[in-house]
Amino acid sequence: MILQGKRVALPAVPVVHKRFEEHVAAAPDAVAVVWNDRRLTYAELDARANRFAHHLVARGIGRGAKVGVCLDYSIDLLVAVLGTLKAGAAYVPFDPAYPAARLGLLLGQVPDLALITASPATAAMVASADAEVVDLELLADELAELPATAPGVEVTGDDLCYAVFTSGSTGTPKLTAVRHEGWFNLMNWLTLEYGLHSGSHHLVVSAFGFDLSQRSLMTPLFCGATQHLMASRNFDAMLAYRILDRHDIRVVHCASSTLYLLVDWETARGGDALTRLDHILFGGEALKAERLAAWAAREGNDCVLLHQYGVAECTDVATSYDLAGHRPGVHAVPPVGTPAHNTDILLLDGDLRPVGPGEEGEICISGLGVGAGYLNNGPENARFTHIEVDGERRRIYRTGDRGRVDAAGDLVVLGRIDSQVKVRGMRIDPTDVERALARLDGVREAAVGVSYDTGDAELIAFLVPAGAEPAEEELRSGLLRDLPRNMVPARFVHVPRLPLSPHGKVDRPALLAEFRGRFAGSGAAT
Repeated sequence: MILQGKRVALPAVPVVHKRFEEHVAAAPDAVAVVWNDRRLTYAELDARANRFAHHLVARGIGRGAKVGVCLDYSIDLLVAVLGTLKAGAAYVPFDPAYPAARLGLLLGQVPDLALITASPATAAMVASADAEVVDLELLADELAELPATAPGVEVTGDDLCYAVFTSGSTGTPKLTAVRHEGWFNLMNWLTLEYGLHSGSHHLVVSAFGFDLSQRSLMTPLFCGATQHLMASRNFDAMLAYRILDRHDIRVVHCASSTLYLLVDWETARGGDALTRLDHILFGGEALKAERLAAWAAREGNDCVLLHQYGVAECTDVATSYDLAGHRPGVHAVPPVGTPAHNTDILLLDGDLRPVGPGEEGEICISGLGVGAGYLNNGPENARFTHIEVDGERRRIYRTGDRGRVDAAGDLVVLGRIDSQVKVRGMRIDPTDVERALARLDGVREAAVGVSYDTGDAELIAFLVPAGAEPAEEELRSGLLRDLPRNMVPARFVHVPRLPLSPHGKVDRPALLAEFRGRFAGSGAAT
C-alpha cells in the first residue's frame, strides 16, 4: 500500500536561510523575533547572524562542520542557528532543560563538534565537552566589528542543516541529521498547504532539543512572520497562554500532551486565545481525541487542528490530518492523514513488500524528507535502506511504527512494533490499552507503563480521574467489554496529573519510577 504526496517543484537551491534572506530584502523593518519584550527586525536579526557566520568562517568552520547550541530560548539562540546555517555548517541542539547527566551523555555522542555556543547561564552545563565553548555575550564586542553582510558561503540542498538526538531502544541517544532540501520542502509545504504568510506569527512552546521545535523555530522566518519566544527554560502553561492572549499569534506547533495543558488552561479560565489561532499543528504521541472534543466544539472556535505524524529521521512531519474530519464512532484511532509534498508513505510487510489495502504494515517514509541518517550509530543506519517499487529504486526510512490506510485513504498509526510486550503469552501494545482506558467514564487521562519488577511483564495503568476516583472493579469490567483479559492492567494507580518530558510528551519512565517509590514492598496499588 502506497500513499503518494503531491509533487511540487522546489527552487534550484532549496536552502532554508536563503528564504529568510528574501524576506530581509523585501521587508527589512518587519519584526522577526520578540523575546522578553525585546524586538528585532528582519534586518537586525540578519546582520547579527551574518556577523556570527563570519566569525565561524574565520575559524575554518563551514560546510560539513557541526556547531553545538546550548542556549535558552532567546534572540541569541536564533542568531546562533541562522549564523551556523549561513556559514554552511549544521547546528546540534543541547537543550539546557535537560538534566546534567543527560547533557553529558549527549556530548559524548558527538566527538567532532567544531564548537559550542552558550551563555553565562548555560556554559557550565557543557563544560565537559571536548569542543571549545563560546559565550556569545562575551563575544559581543568582537562580533560587532565583523561585516553585517552575508559571508557568501555556497550552501546546497544536500548539505546538512541540523542534527537532533532521538532515543534508541538500546538507551543510547542517536544523532539523526537532516538536509536543507528536506527541511525546505517541509516548510514550503506548510506555507503552501495552509496559507502561511507574513501575518502567521508563531509562539514556540516546545523544548529546544525536540525535533518538532526545529521547524517551529524556523517556519515563521521562512514565511516572513514574527517568531515569539518565551523567556522560560521549561514549558510554562501560564506564561504561554498569557503570550497567546496578548499578541497576535496565529500558529502553534506542539506535542499532543502540551496541547491538552493549554486547552485545560483556556477552558478553566473561559478564555479564547487558542480558539483565535489559525492553526495548531500537533502530534508526536498517540492522540487522546476525547481531551480536545469539548473545546474543539465550542461555538466560534475556528482554529484548525492539524493532527500530524512524522519522525525526527525524516524532517519531523510526513503526514497531516484536519481533526475536524474525525468521527469518534467511525475512527477507533484518529487518522494522521495524507503525505506532505514530495513525500510517500509505504506500508510494507516483513519482507519489505507492500501490504494490501486495509492491511497492517510497517510505516516507511520515502521522498525528499528522508534524512541523511544517524551520525553516531552505524548499525542503526540499516533502517535507512532501498527498495524497488514499480521498477524504481527508492530510499526509505523504516519507522518501526505499524499502521494501515483507512477507507478514506488516510494513514492510521496503530503503535510501535518494538513497543509490543508479551503478557501471559500474548503480544500486546500498551497504546491500545491507553485508548480503551480513555474511553471509560470517570477517566480523564491515562498512561500505561510496563513493569518487570515481578520478573514477568506487567501493565501498570496511571489514571487521572475526571472526578471521583473510579473503583478498580469498574475499570476492570469496563476494559473487559473491549479487551481480552491479558490486556487488562495488573494495577491501577491514580495520579493528579501525567508528568511531561522536556519534549512535552507523557513521561512514562517517571511514572514508573514514582510507582516503585510509592509502592515498594506493597502488593497492590489502586
